[in-house]
Amino acid sequence: MTVTTPQPMRTIPASPTPLRPCVQTVAEDAGWLQLTDAVREAGQYATSAEAERVTRIVLSALGGHVTGDERVALAQALPREAGRMIASQIPAPQPLPAREFVESVAARIEGSTPATARWDVSSVLSVLSAHLGEPLTTRVLTQLPPGYALLFGRAQLSRAARAA
Repeated sequence: MTVTTPQPMRTIPASPTPLRPCVQTVAEDAGWLQLTDAVREAGQYATSAEAERVTRIVLSALGGHVTGDERVALAQALPREAGRMIASQIPAPQPLPAREFVESVAARIEGSTPATARWDVSSVLSVLSAHLGEPLTTRVLTQLPPGYALLFGRAQLSRAARAA
């Protein structure tokens, strides 16, 4: 009878740095909170939760309408959570006219009308415009059909400005 001695089990070497779940940093959370707080103030929403819900819906809708380099720049310029909402949307074959965009947002918000959806869209996009600054907002607007500038709290771009 042959007796075998148990062999030690092979161990996997420890990782030089401990594995941790991916957690948003305090700064990332603060950027998102600042954005939604600004929307709450601009839209005069009763609660932070309402402002956050509207912000998520509008950013998700916008994400499908901005493409290419402007989409990348927009997502990078926003707090991480907001940038993900922009980047995760499937690009639309063609952006909706501004009126139809507002109506599509109204369809996503329970109890919304085109008038209340316009308020919601303008509240979010005007805050977004202030956050992004003039150059990037202008780049985004040149990609969208006429009528969006007003939603971003800007005068409508002329055809000459859009062509430049």
